Amino acid sequence: MSTTKIVYGLYADDDDLMNGVKAFNDKGIAINEVYTPFPVHGLDKALGLKKTRISDAAFIYALYGVSIGITVTWYIMNHDWAQNIGGKPSYSWVDNFPAFIDPMFELMVFCAAHMMSLTFFVRNKMYPGAPAQNPDPRTTDDKFLMEFVTQDVESVKQLLIETGVEEITVKDA
Repeated sequence: MSTTKIVYGLYADDDDLMNGVKAFNDKGIAINEVYTPFPVHGLDKALGLKKTRISDAAFIYALYGVSIGITVTWYIMNHDWAQNIGGKPSYSWVDNFPAFIDPMFELMVFCAAHMMSLTFFVRNKMYPGAPAQNPDPRTTDDKFLMEFVTQDVESVKQLLIETGVEEITVKDA
């Protein structure tokens, strides 16, 4: 039988939550997860979260969109159906580059936005049919929840009470 438990501490106010996070960090007790109804300023630093690499993914997706834009404009205007439009030469993509900036920009934004949305859903395991990960639905309304995976339940509960927790729930891990 495992003695590891999951402890949930429900707070009513974000200031109490931040004080709780600082108190647990000072005691060296690891916080597994924090659920909030809105972004709390400074919570990421207080939890020690690393910088996300999502901006790197956005840049790669934007480059993919630009490369599609370059390929499509070259193929349509120079290779497949070359036409003399406004006196522009149909034999050279480089000579007509300024006319192709708009479609390349549009495809860059389109690819970056749509692929970032897909990345967000996959990264957060929010695909269709995925089980809900939120342990308490009140955190989507007005409550703040800290989650601990610990074997020392009593010390976590005591510190939660000291930091002004509203409700404590203990479950088997």
